[in-house]
Amino acid sequence: MLKTNLSNKIEAGCDEAGRGCLAGPVFAAAVILPKNYKNKSLNDSKKLNEKQRDKLRKVIEEEALDWAVAEVSPQEIDEINILNASFLAMHRAIDKLAHKPELLLIDGNRFKAYKNIPHECIIKGDGKFMSIAAASILAKTHRDQFMKNADLSYPQYLWKKNKGYPTMEHKLAIQEFGICLLHRKTFNYNIQMKLDL
Repeated sequence: MLKTNLSNKIEAGCDEAGRGCLAGPVFAAAVILPKNYKNKSLNDSKKLNEKQRDKLRKVIEEEALDWAVAEVSPQEIDEINILNASFLAMHRAIDKLAHKPELLLIDGNRFKAYKNIPHECIIKGDGKFMSIAAASILAKTHRDQFMKNADLSYPQYLWKKNKGYPTMEHKLAIQEFGICLLHRKTFNYNIQMKLDL
């Protein structure tokens, strides 16, 4: 069972999705859950299948005290790099919250401080704290929906299936068709192809 809170403060769990992709934005979510919130199904989004994530997304969006999702475009990722883009996406999600958190629980080991709100970086936090797990599910499901919609414009990359991650089929499609507007231009595709193909 995941922990509900780290403190008695208003906590927002934050996580991102899409850092390791070749295409599409990086998404982040911030979630504030009610005190002593309980949900036995809630877990790290990577440990759930798509159907479970989609079901939990609806539950989280209905039951959270507050939640927000934000994105950083491939063009912005190219300008500031993927690590800074992940921090920016989280900052944008926190910006959109109606309630001001008193503590930020961040999945991972690094974060760029947000205004004057203290934060705790928690390695594998999406498997330890409910609010971070909820954020991981919202970031993942919102991003997956974006990539499914993008697949309608760029069906050759099979994003409906691979969501922009560097699968063999995606890399073969890049080799055949080149990259498009939604690909991250600063990624060195030539080296990646030689390593993996």
